[in-house]
Amino acid sequence: MNGRIALVTGAGSGLGAAISRRLAADGTHVIVNDLNPESAAKVAADIGGEAAPFDVTGSAAFTAAVEGVVNRHGRIDVLVNNAGIVHDRPDVRERSMANMAARMEGRPVEPTGATSSLTDEQWDRMIKTHLYGTFYGTRAALRHMEPARAGWIVNLASIYGIVGSPGTSDYSAAKGGIVLFTKSVGREVAALGIHVNAVAPGFIDTPLLEPMADMRPMLEMQIPSGRLGEAEEVANLVRFLASDEASYCFGDVLTLTGGYSI
Repeated sequence: MNGRIALVTGAGSGLGAAISRRLAADGTHVIVNDLNPESAAKVAADIGGEAAPFDVTGSAAFTAAVEGVVNRHGRIDVLVNNAGIVHDRPDVRERSMANMAARMEGRPVEPTGATSSLTDEQWDRMIKTHLYGTFYGTRAALRHMEPARAGWIVNLASIYGIVGSPGTSDYSAAKGGIVLFTKSVGREVAALGIHVNAVAPGFIDTPLLEPMADMRPMLEMQIPSGRLGEAEEVANLVRFLASDEASYCFGDVLTLTGGYSI
């Protein structure tokens, strides 16, 4: 990884920050993206990288950011599409928890309204942040990787993009789109020596899970290992896919779930 140039999105905290630190530890020069300029600057300063605050849902902004990386460094070797969101919907969460208790006690469940009350704005923001952002970044990076016949793109999917999630259909749809987008593009550019792969984590202890803190004991009960994953464990797998060690990975989606059934 020594001397490679990488852009990591959504890297001001959580998984993105852990991925940035892991890549930097192996000698990669990391451009740290985040919607929050202060968060991006802090992580970049910690690892000796660069900050690049922009919104991944903006096609022109993402293209300009990648062009800027290439103009400054002559190339882009690695792109990690990590930026993501979750919607905090406490009413749906409370009804879901009540239904879990009802099932355990043999009582009838009530409608959660998770999908029927989802707004257009919530749906659009979820799809644009995850799926559009991944597309915009991949397209911009490939414009430089294809002529160079080299490059590594790692997309962050989710186990919910494979098995689905009751209560977060928008998130599952976005992550499921990333899974098949990765498989398709990975096959498309494999013969050029470009590696496009994805990581599909299970439940990872990051700030994105903070709104669901009251559900943590129930989540841990579903995981055979008995615990949530750590951001550094995801970062290790991303680092693998962004390196020569993943020389036979093209369009692959690797999971790490603590044994959570898929």
